[in-house]
Parts: sequence; C-alpha cells; structure tokens
Amino acid sequence: MLEPNNIRSKTMTEIKNDRSYIRKLLKIAIPMMIQNGISNFVNLLDNLMIGRVGTNALSGVAIANQLIFVFYLVIFGATAGVGIFTAQYKGSGDDEGIRHTFQFKMGFNTVIAAICVVILALFSRSLINLFLLGEGDPADAAETLEIGVKYMNIILISLIPIGLTQAYAGTLRDLGATKVPMFASLCAIFVNLVGNYILIYGHLGLPALGASGAAIATVISRFVELGILSVYTGRHPDLFPFIRGAFKAVKIPGKLALKFLLKALPLMANETLWSLGMTTINQCYSYRSLDAVAALNIQSTIWNLMAVAFIAMGEAVGIMMGHILGAGELDEARQKAKKMRRVTVFCGLIFGILLAAAAPFFPLLYNTSDYIRSLATGFILITAVLMPFCSYTHASYFIIRSGGNAFITVIFDSVYTWVIVVPLAFCLSRFTNMSVTWMLSIVNGMEVIKCFIAYAFVRSGIWVKNIVK
Repeated sequence: MLEPNNIRSKTMTEIKNDRSYIRKLLKIAIPMMIQNGISNFVNLLDNLMIGRVGTNALSGVAIANQLIFVFYLVIFGATAGVGIFTAQYKGSGDDEGIRHTFQFKMGFNTVIAAICVVILALFSRSLINLFLLGEGDPADAAETLEIGVKYMNIILISLIPIGLTQAYAGTLRDLGATKVPMFASLCAIFVNLVGNYILIYGHLGLPALGASGAAIATVISRFVELGILSVYTGRHPDLFPFIRGAFKAVKIPGKLALKFLLKALPLMANETLWSLGMTTINQCYSYRSLDAVAALNIQSTIWNLMAVAFIAMGEAVGIMMGHILGAGELDEARQKAKKMRRVTVFCGLIFGILLAAAAPFFPLLYNTSDYIRSLATGFILITAVLMPFCSYTHASYFIIRSGGNAFITVIFDSVYTWVIVVPLAFCLSRFTNMSVTWMLSIVNGMEVIKCFIAYAFVRSGIWVKNIVK
C-alpha cells in the first residue's frame, strides 16, 4: 500500500508530466493558430472586398470556393493518410521512413491535383448551377453563374502548387515544425491581400477586375507559399534530414508504398465524401433560398476565423498522439488523449462565446440586404452554440486517426455525414416548409449526437496502434 508521501509524489509527477505534454501541444498548436487565424482574417477581408462589389459577386465566389473546398479536403486526406506514418516515424526516429512519406506525398498529390483540374475545368458550369436552383431573380442567378465560372477557371491554375505545398507543409507539421509553414503562409497571405486590393478595385493603373482579380491574387500567393517552403526546407537539411536525397533517387520500397496507399486512399475517400456531404448540405440550404448562399458565406467567414483555436488544437493533438504511438507508449496515449481533448473543448467554448457576441454586428460590414444580414446573424448564433461540440468531435477525429485505423475514421466521419446528416438536410429542404434558419439549426445540431459516438470510439482504445514497427 502506498504511503501518503508516495501518493503525493506520484500525483506531483503526473501533474508535471501533464504540463510538459500541454506545453508541447501548445508549441505545435500556437503557430498553426496564428497561421490559420491570419489566413482566415484575410479571407474575411477578401469577402468584404468582394462583398463591396455586390451580392452576386459574393455568391458566385462563395459557390466556386465551395467546390474548391472539396479539392482542399481531398488533398488534405491524401496528405494526412501518409502523415500518420510521418508522425510515427518521427516518434521512432526513422529519417529514411520520413523521406519516403514525403516523396510519396509529392507524387500522389500532383496526380490528384491534375485529375481535379480536369474535372473542374470540364464541369464547373454545371456544378455551380446546382446551387442556383432555389427561389430568386433569374437575372441574378445568371450573373452569379458567370462570375463563379470565371473565378473558378483562374483558380484552377493554383491546384497543383497547392498539392505540392501540402506535401511540404504537412510533412513539417507532422514532425512538429509548425513555424516554417506558418511563415510561408503569412507571406502568401500578405501577397494575396495586396493583390486583392490592387486587382479587385483597379489600383496602380490596373483595371478593376472584381472577383477575377481576387482569383489572380490567390494564384500568385500560392506560388509564393510553395517557393518559400521548398527553398527553406532545401537549404536546412540539418533541421530536416529527410530532404537529403529526396529528389535524387525516388526509391520507395514497393511494400511500403502499398502501405502508404492503403492508408491514404481511405482517408482521402473519407475527406472527399465528407466535403461532398457538406457541399450537398449547403446545396440543400440554397434550394430553400438563394439568399441563404450569401448568408452562409458571411457566417462561414467569421466561423472559420473563430474556429482556428480548436481546429489547430485538434490537429496538434493528432500529431502528439502520433509521436506517442510511434514511440511505442501505448498506455500513455490512452491517458493523454482524454486530457488533451479537454483543452481543445475549452478553446471551443471560449471562442464560441466570442462568436455569439459578434453575431449581431459582423453582418453589418457587408453591402447586402437587411434580410440576408438577419439570416447571417441567426446562422452565426446557431454555430456559436454548437462550437464546443464541434471542438470535441474534431479532437476525437484526430485521436482516432492517429493510430491509422482508417475504417473507424471513415465510419465516424463520412459515413455518419451521409447516412444521418445529408438525408436529414435533403428531406427538410424538399419535403417541409421549415425556414432555412430552423433547418440549419436541426442539421448542425446532429453534431451533439456525434459527440456520443466520439466518446465511445476513443474510450474503446481501438485506435491505439503503432503502425511503423
């Protein structure tokens, strides 16, 4: 039986250990918070700039970006699937394994990006038109379609650079080196912001290009970000040993490449299905009313800004879990998962309160109708209430994924979305007269039920696996 002093000593050791992990967690998460926060703040300014052009421009860009959002998550899923190995190789100190994951990401992401360019180039008009079937002025719908198509055709130039950037940035983040991607992203954000100011409104003697100008600025910024990441990583092989010989001879063992592919494909499929599910849900909202498209864009802009804390914390939790699992500390992973998730939920709660406080005022910044502003305020309040629940499921997703159990990850994320949430949104939009605000509250409220599923999956320990030994 432990003496009181021994019990106290054990408790103090555990507290110090927990604090050490929290410091490591914050060291990874804070640069990502800064990066995502500034990025979303600039996206907010972009929206305001485009919103000043008019509601149709705002809606056209929002719809095009909804489709690009699918591409982002496809690339994210592909990179993250292999990134599970990167994080665990880091935990086991295997630089050659990290190099193989980087090489695989570069090739795989390039192929995926090229395929997406072809698909969106051929079908962008038809896909954008799916969001313009609701009640509204046909002339506005036609103008919104043309703006969206022009914006999309320009943005497609940036897809391959985005894929390569994710290979670099994803690898560095999985290693815990989040400051370099943050710096590259901040430089790209600055270029994008200045480019928007010049090209949207026509400063420095250049013509005012409106939404097309915003697309051009975005493309330029993506090349800048890729250039900074590739040059910095290549010039610092002592910090990033995996880069040595990464381009001289790409010799990934066949069995290892197959393991990467078998992890990447399910997670890529999951992110693709989940993003398509979100796109389908937004299309259900637009079916109810074209005004909902603009209101959702306003709501999502500030939500993305306020969500940076819990999103970055969730990703950092996944990286930390990968390092712990890769080091073979399986019991430690179980203990830390619960505590790290609490920190993430706390971030979601704080920023949910801030989001609710901003709800009545933020829509006033947009040059749009009072009705759209009212819709946006309601949407923001609903998502503010649900932010702590979203933070819980987000952290749980990354914990489950850290052990490489793709099957459980797919069930938890995309299967739940398509089996429960999408049919609910479809039925409410087609078979009821419910207002779009009530519809959004019910559909988003399904996140509460998902929390119970998350609790069961994480507690079961089915995700606790070392996949690199």
